[in-house]
Amino acid sequence: MTYAGEITPADAWARLQAEPNTKLIDVRTQAEWVYVGLPDLSALEKQPILVSWQVFPTMARNESFAEQLGGQGIADADVLLFLCRSGVRSKAAAELMTQLGHQQCWNITDGFEGPLDPARHRGATQGWKSAGLPWIQG
Repeated sequence: MTYAGEITPADAWARLQAEPNTKLIDVRTQAEWVYVGLPDLSALEKQPILVSWQVFPTMARNESFAEQLGGQGIADADVLLFLCRSGVRSKAAAELMTQLGHQQCWNITDGFEGPLDPARHRGATQGWKSAGLPWIQG
């Protein structure tokens, strides 16, 4: 069974806005949340769910990921939108949660910052930030 698919940041925002049972799960590390920023869902009266896919600083896979996510009140019927820096970790998280029985697991394409641009910077060409969606830093 494969995950539900890819969803653009703009479509993810629209879905979060339209569907009360849609949740954004940010799977980056605490260092990324603090220093790079977070999606700001306050206008939707929601908050991102923060569960790291990998453990900083070793970046070993978080073997307790599913258990920690389950402890956040995730229901089987919820639509789960997974986000990381560029879309790789979040895709793996969407695949795992689909294997564990969740039917609506989506990967947010290009993540929070997107790929590197020609100057080797992120956040300018694709992803949540470059789509002009709300985010906060610090």
